[in-house]
Amino acid sequence: MKITKEEVRKIGSLSRLHLDEDDTALYEDQLNRILDYVEQLGRLDTEGVEPTSHVLPLNNVMREDVVRESLSRESALGNAPDHTDKFYRVPKIIE
Repeated sequence: MKITKEEVRKIGSLSRLHLDEDDTALYEDQLNRILDYVEQLGRLDTEGVEPTSHVLPLNNVMREDVVRESLSRESALGNAPDHTDKFYRVPKIIE
């Protein structure tokens, strides 16, 4: 599949780009080389190759989920500039 100069102009127009003749020729060549490479990749035999999400064997590093005592309400509200007995108090922002 080859891209024509007219198609490059249309893509440029849809992208709101002003392309002169030199730009159009440059992008036509670059896009055609990209499409040729994708076509080449499409011809590869991938039978028996498992799909991967990453080329390296990565594992999530997570700590053990351990139940611990949390902050008390008084401690959590201790540094709040304004609070009630149970909640943070914030300025009203909706009229």
